[in-house]
Parts: sequence; structure tokens; C-alpha cells
Amino acid sequence: MSTTTDLAPAADPVGRIGELRTEIDACDAEIIELVQRRLAISHEIGRLRASTGGTRLSLSREQQVLTRFRAALGPDGASLGLMLLRQGRGRL
Repeated sequence: MSTTTDLAPAADPVGRIGELRTEIDACDAEIIELVQRRLAISHEIGRLRASTGGTRLSLSREQQVLTRFRAALGPDGASLGLMLLRQGRGRL
């Protein structure tokens, strides 16, 4: 299997670009699947919290998520984390 860490120039750059784009497409499919799974879990948590009289969201938990994304991916990671949180909780 070819990896993105190969440093030698490709004999066929156009072909290599096609291979890399296929890898990106596979990554995107995995990301979409994981986001859908995360949303389903988040919605279930929201239903459980509501059924026990709790608030729909936990600001301290959201801050933990944002901190983890920022630490792993930098400022854009925090933006990604916020987008995922919004997707999971819906509009406030």
C-alpha cells in the first residue's frame, strides 16, 4: 500500500495525484461515517438528559471537547470541534 510519506518523486505525477485523491476520498468517507455516528450518540445523550429533567447541553463538557480539538489541531481544530458540537445539539 502506498503512503503519503513516500518522498521519492512519482514517475507518473498525474497517476500519483489520482491515487492520493482516492486516499482522500476514503478518508472523507470515514470522516462522514464517524460524524454521523457522533451525531447519533450526541442526540441520544440529549434525549436522555431531557428525559431526566436535565439541560439539553453541558457547557463544561463542550469546553472539554473544544480544548481537546484545539490541542490536537490548533485554532482550526477548535472551529471543527465547535461545528461538530453545533451539529450534535442543534440550534440553541
